[in-house]
Amino acid sequence: MINLLLIRDTFSEESTLGELFINGERICDTLERPYFNNLKNISCIPEGNYKVRLRLPRESATRDYVHLLVQDVPDRDYILFHRGNYPKDTSGCILVGLGSKQDFVSNSTLAMDLLIKEVIHLGGENINLIIKNK
Repeated sequence: MINLLLIRDTFSEESTLGELFINGERICDTLERPYFNNLKNISCIPEGNYKVRLRLPRESATRDYVHLLVQDVPDRDYILFHRGNYPKDTSGCILVGLGSKQDFVSNSTLAMDLLIKEVIHLGGENINLIIKNK
């Protein structure tokens, strides 16, 4: 089992920042949209427990790299962990970075590469995500 824990800790009108842990080890920063009642394309997803799976580039029309798909989000589809730096780069997905400041994560490509490498190293299956607000 691979346990991802996303702790959201900074909230603004434009974004939600947090930290992502794999099996208790901090791996990167995250950036999401603010919470707006789980509305499609403008809100981050609710706190909770979700299954996640690796998603290959051939499964995506817009991502040409391996990324993560969050499954069984109520009233939502195609919630991904993917590259991006600013709130405008996401329509409700989770962006990853190796540094953050208000409404921004940096080094997103490197963070995504590190995240996927670690998930694959741990077996790439049975991935559980817990999202909590601090």
